[in-house]
Formats: sequence, C-alpha cells, structure tokens
Amino acid sequence: METFLDKIASKIFTDFQDNFDNLSIILPNKRARVFLIEKLKNQTDKTFFAPNIISIEEFIFDISKIKSIDNIELLFCFYEVYKSLTPKENIQDFETFSNWAKMLLADFNEIDRYLLNPDHVFTYLKDIEDIKHWAVDLENRTPMIQKYLNFWEMMPIYYSNLYEYLIKEQKGYQGLIYREAVKNLKSYISEIGNQKIYFAGFNALNQAEEKIFQELLKNDCAKVFWDIDQSVINDPFHDAGLFARKIKNNWGYYKTHPFEWIVDEFNQEKNIQIISTPKSVGQAKITGKIIENISQTKTDLTNVAIVLSEENLLIPVLYSLPENVKSLNITMGYDSKSNPVQIFIQKWFKMHINALNRNKKSYTFYHKDVTEVLSHPLIENMIHSYKVVERINKNNLTFFSDVNLANLQENSNELFSIITEKWENNPLEITNQLLKILLLIKSNLNEKEDKLSLTFLYAIYKAINQLKNYAIKYDSISSPEQLFSIYKQIIEFAEVSFEGEPLSGLQIMGVLESRVLDFETVIITSLNEGKFPAGKTNNSFIPFDVKLELGLPTFKEKDAIYSYHFYHLLLRAKNIYLLHNSDSEGIDAGEKSRFITQIELDKKKNHKLKKENYYSLIPEKAYEKLTVEKSELLNEKLKNIATDKGFSPSALSNYLRNPMQFYFQRVLGINEVDEVEENVALNTLGTIIHNSLEELYKPFIDKFLTVENFDWMISQANQEITNQFNEVYSNNTDKLGKNLLAFEVAKRNIFHFLQMEKKAIEEGTALKILGLEQRLSYEIKDNRLPYPVKISGIVDRIEIRNNVIRIIDYKTGKVEKSNVSIQSFEGLTKDLKYEKVIQLLGYALMYQDHIENRDLQVAIYSFKNRKDGYLLFNLKEDKTIIDIVDKQIIEQFKEELIQLILDILNPEQAFIEAEI
Repeated sequence: METFLDKIASKIFTDFQDNFDNLSIILPNKRARVFLIEKLKNQTDKTFFAPNIISIEEFIFDISKIKSIDNIELLFCFYEVYKSLTPKENIQDFETFSNWAKMLLADFNEIDRYLLNPDHVFTYLKDIEDIKHWAVDLENRTPMIQKYLNFWEMMPIYYSNLYEYLIKEQKGYQGLIYREAVKNLKSYISEIGNQKIYFAGFNALNQAEEKIFQELLKNDCAKVFWDIDQSVINDPFHDAGLFARKIKNNWGYYKTHPFEWIVDEFNQEKNIQIISTPKSVGQAKITGKIIENISQTKTDLTNVAIVLSEENLLIPVLYSLPENVKSLNITMGYDSKSNPVQIFIQKWFKMHINALNRNKKSYTFYHKDVTEVLSHPLIENMIHSYKVVERINKNNLTFFSDVNLANLQENSNELFSIITEKWENNPLEITNQLLKILLLIKSNLNEKEDKLSLTFLYAIYKAINQLKNYAIKYDSISSPEQLFSIYKQIIEFAEVSFEGEPLSGLQIMGVLESRVLDFETVIITSLNEGKFPAGKTNNSFIPFDVKLELGLPTFKEKDAIYSYHFYHLLLRAKNIYLLHNSDSEGIDAGEKSRFITQIELDKKKNHKLKKENYYSLIPEKAYEKLTVEKSELLNEKLKNIATDKGFSPSALSNYLRNPMQFYFQRVLGINEVDEVEENVALNTLGTIIHNSLEELYKPFIDKFLTVENFDWMISQANQEITNQFNEVYSNNTDKLGKNLLAFEVAKRNIFHFLQMEKKAIEEGTALKILGLEQRLSYEIKDNRLPYPVKISGIVDRIEIRNNVIRIIDYKTGKVEKSNVSIQSFEGLTKDLKYEKVIQLLGYALMYQDHIENRDLQVAIYSFKNRKDGYLLFNLKEDKTIIDIVDKQIIEQFKEELIQLILDILNPEQAFIEAEI
C-alpha cells in the first residue's frame, strides 16, 4: 500500500535528491513528522540530513515572532486587563469572570484567525442587542439591562486592550499569532530567499492560513500537496470535499496550476464491517476481540489503528486488548477530568474547603468528605484508611475536628498527616502540601510498577506545578477557594499524554491524530451522532446568522471537517470496522452516525459490506431466586447453632420472612456494614428507648413499685435519654433538625409510658419487676428432631402484675391487636403475619418453668399505638378470648414450632429466596 506520506517522501527525493538544506515541510500536526522521516529513510540507503519538518502552528509562530501562551495564562492576562477597565466595586471574582471570559476569548480567536475587522464585528453585535431592547426607553432601563448592554459596549475595548497588552509582552493566543503572521508575511518572504516550503496533508484552512498559503504560492516559495479522493471532490454535495472544492475553484493559483493530489483510492477493494452493540463498554470488548482475531494471523500490528471518537473509551479498550499485544502506541490526549488522581485531588480540595467554610471558629470535617478521600483506591492501602473509616462509622462521627481525625489514626503515617493537615489561608502552602502528597503516592506506585497510574499521576503533577507558578505570579489567587477555581480551569485544558514507540505496534489514537496517516486496518468506535460527528454546540457570543454573514465557521463546517477525517481514514484502508452504540437510551446512547448511513447507501462495487449486531445475552427469566443447597458442612453449621447458641424467636421470624436472609445473617453471620447515621434511624431510636427504660427501672428490680418511684423515674427520664442518645447514637452531634425531633419523640414516648404505669399504680395495680433485658433459653427434645434444639432470646421485661406473671416486649414500630391474636394453631409457623405471636409464645415457652403456679401472660407494648396499652396475646375459641398462656397452649405452640425447626434443619430442603 502506497500511503500519502510515501508519495510525499518520493516527491521530495525527486525534487531535491538528498540535499534538503533549502526545504521546509509543514504538516497539520507534530505527530506525522516521525512517520514522514521514516518514509524518507525508506527512499534511500544513503545517510542524509533530514529536511526541516514542523507543524503548521510552529510555522506560524516563526512568521509572527510571537510566543504562544496557554489558555490559563491567557485568562489571567485578560483578568488583569479586565480589572484595569472595571470600577473596583464591580470587579468579579476570577471564577465568575472566567465563566464568560473563556467564551469571549474563543470569539476573539475566531475573529483574528479569519482576519475580520474586530470593530465591525463588535459594533454589529452591539447594534443587534440595541435593537432587541429598542422598546425600553433610556430612562426606564433597569440596572440589569443597562449592565447587559454595557457589556456589549465593552467588547471592543476588552479586545483592543488585551491585544495591546499581549503584543507588549510578545506573547499571544492562536488567533493573534495568526493575524500578526499575516502582517509579517511580506517581511518573511523576503527573508527566506530561495527556501522552498512544502505544505502536505491539509484540508480545512482558516482565512489567515489561506492568505499565507496563497501569498507563498504566488511568490513561488511553496507547493501544497492535498490528499483528496476524486469521489468526494467531484461530488458537489459531499461534505468531505467541501473545503477542497472551495480552494480548487476559488484560488487564483489553481487557474494556471494543477491541483495536487486528487487520488482514486476510495473505490478500491475494501472489507467494511458495521457493528452495533449496546453501551460503550461493549464496543471496547468487541475492539479487543477484533484485535485478538487479527493478531492470530499477524504478529506486526503497526498497520492497524484503533480510532477512538470518545477519550473515555481509552481505558476500557486498553483492558480489553489481548495479552499477545506486546507493543502499542497511544497518541491521544485522555481527559484529565476522568483521571483517577484528579478525582482524588478534587475530593481533597472539597474536604478542606468545606472544613474551612463550615465553622469560622473551628476546623470541622464532614464524615462523607473524609471517607471519600481516605477510601480512594490510590491511597487506601498506603494509609490503612479502612481502620479510620471503621472508627468513624462505629462511633457515628458526623462532624469532627482535625485534632479528632488525627487521633483516629493509631500509628503515625506521613501521608495521612499531610492529607488531613489543617489548611492555613495560604494558597502557595496548599500547593506545596499537594505536591508532597503526589510524591509520596509516586513512590508507592513505583514500588508496585503501576505504569498506567504513574502516567496519570505525572499529568496531574505537571498541572499542580503550573498551579503553583500561577499562585506565585498572580496576586488574584489569595484564598483556597480561588486556588481551587484555578485548579478546575487548569484541569479543563490538561490532558494525559501516553508515551510509546510510534513506529511499531498497535496504534491507538483520536480522530485529529489520524491526519495525514494511512493504515491497512482501521477500527473506528462511537460512530454515533453527537460523538462522530460532534453535536451542534455554539459556545459563542456571535449568533449563527451573524457567523454566516461574516464568514466564520459554523456547525456545517465542523461537520465537513469530521466528514473529511472519516473518509480519509477509510481512503487507503483494506479492512474497516465501524462500531456504534445501538442503545437509544442512557448517557452514552444516540442515533448511529450519518457517516454509517452514507456508507450503507453509497455502496461501491468493490466494497464488501457486512453488518453485525451484538447484544447481551438475555436470560429466560428476568430474575432467578437465590438458592443454597444444604451441604454436609452447612448441616454441621446448623447443628452447632441449634445446640449451642440456639435459635431466637426473631431468627425464626427471619426464616419465615426470607430463608435467604436467615441464611446470610444467622448462619453466615453477615450483618449490615456500619455506616454513619446523620439522622437517628428507627432502630437506633428503639435502642435508645429500650436502654433508657432499662436504666430507669433497674433500681426497682424485685420491688413493688410505688407512685413515688414513678415520680423519680419521670424526673430522671430526660437526663437518662440524653445519656443513651450520646452513648448509642453519638456524643458529638448537636440535637438539631431531625435529630432534635427524634430526641423529643423518645422523651415523649417514655414520659407517656411512665405516666400510664403511674396511673395503673394509683388505681390499685400491684406491680413488681422480676427482670430486665433477661436472657432466656429452652431445649426442645423430640424424637422427630435429629438432635435437641435450643431456643434462646432476650426479654425486654418480666413482671408480676396483680399476681400474674407478664412478659413484655417493647416495640417502637406500630403493632395492632390483630397481630397478637389467633383463632387456631394450625399453620401458625407457616405465615409471616403471625411473627409477633411466634415471638411472644417463644418467650412463654422459654419461661414456663419459672412461673411458680402463677398465670402467665405475654404482651407487646407499641409506642406507636399507645392508646391500646399492653397488647396481650390471646386465643379466640368460639366466643371466648383466652389471654392466659397455659401448658396446653405452650404444647400446641411447641408442636408447630417443631415443624418450623424441621424445615430449617431438613438436609434435603434448600434455603430459597422468598418472593419479592
């Protein structure tokens, strides 16, 4: 395959033999230089000095004699100009300023690149805005309207002052450099003498570039070599040839000179596969599979290119490549916003800035900010942060000081200390602190030889050094918030660059990096509208119709640029894979690209077109219930539980509710992970109430209670609830908002409960507390059971009330009378609606040997159903209601309970997830 660069190299040797002293070759980008030098080497066996090969931007800098500055420094320069032109009281902070300044600078750049008269453009825009507000008299204009119109009046002043400022500093943005290059063009032509300039591989040119190209052609200083296929330049409606047709038809030079080169490559034989698959990650997987298939027949993948329309697809593609891909070259920038190191730093900034702003008197961290930083994979293992996070969750620390946070780390750790070190109001010191963190992370990554993470780290390290230089140079960075604002601006423009060997191995690149290059096999991903081509965005103060009139590029020209790149990628390729996302919904979804439709409709006779659809395997059932068969080991585990710790009534209810929940919690011992409760949860509120009542009643165990006893308990209740709140929930959380409401609910519930008990005493009830939070157990022996099974549990309260023993269970949730009432025992342990009955009768079973010839009752007290008082278990037989639990009832319950236990222990019966 003869590539475009092969033809250029051959042309150069034909014209200059091997003496290139007077030749400069200008390419669209720097990357193509390496490939062109390689092509020149292949033209001869002799040793020679390579010609001067530079990119178009370097060439323009040489003509203009002006140094280029990055976008952030340009923003700072503009900010200095803006401050000098704005009354002090109206000056915006840098972040607010940058929101509109970036868009205005982009417009300045376009105006200069297309050599427009700035006064004409800005006057035009101002007149449009005046027309929009023509109906508003000068006297009736609101301050907001007046400020808005003043902004348009200031545009030409901003432009001219910034231009003068930059020229004085001998630096500038791209458009300014182009405008100055055009001004210096005659001087440059006289300086170069007999120097020849070859332009190669260009397509879309701005007005300044056209002016420079044509002037150099007219003075016989240059030649231009295009690379356009006849199928697109001869079709007046084909977007890929839009710019080539305009240049061929409108440049005077081509009235008398040939247009070089128009080729006939697209009509040659090609195998084209159009592949659709759901989601971006699906495209990454398919790309890996294609490379795997190619690598089975080819060991050298140098002529294979993966072109990614989306930067974020790079990492999934890298992980999807087969192991036999030994070398690859990545020549595309990876978005720094997705850089894992950047994500960590952003969270670190957020943690400290929030701590600074939360409380002016003290440095107060928020638990989520801290855990997000400490749990980041980049540092988690370096500082063993899981222990600190565990302590934060266990102690329910919502907000805490920097000192308290430092105390949570048991062993001294340099990285932990720097990450959590209190900030002073010194941006320069913050950047130094950040650089120390990155160097410590670098040492760890070096030890692990994690080259990918080191690449990400290096990109951010450069950005932070840039941030430090700005903090030293510009006094507008005077606070951590402003420093963070500048950091976000830098990250917007920073990209991760990967190093590789460009002349060997698989080539992975972005669309723009593919210019001038040709490959035998091309895989293009994300061929969806909005991705390739990009969407119709218009981040500009200049309206669409004004752009059309002034000759500025619109989305039409941008689409034509994408079209050219697409067809150039296909131009000399033999095997082509076009991948697109078939999903119509979701973040990365979209309609397939118009370029695919164009290929489908405009099928050439030599093209073998094949379409494939890849879909995820859809199971026959939407959801398969979890099932765990009982192995010997599992049966042994159940035996150990049944004979040692025993099954509690709540565990049995758990089994009824969901056997898998019983398996996870009771058999495997998997409980919910501790998390910080910002607001008191219902179960925590229940614990506070339970514990408070236990402590209040504890002094009166084995005593008959009096009215005075209840008066004392009522007087102590508030303090006890406070103590339990601090112990069970958190002692560092103010009782505000929802927490205050929960605290008051607990106080109200306990107050009403004690008042109810006091009233009963006043009415003559004899009440004696026998036990609080008492552990009970009972061993069931039955021939049907494989071994004796223990039932155990903790009872909230056991009392003697009017010579009847009563077992009471407190519930903070709502319980109705119907929940503790049954009409027969049949099916009792098969239905979840009887879980409260199972729990109460389970307590009765465990306590039956201690009733000493007294009657026994079991009851629930629901704090959400106070009006019904104690809800006693009762059996309704005909019209009789029995609320005394006698031996017969216990035996009937025991019979049903054995059936439930047999189900649990049955080695043939699997644990199956309940219906959702």
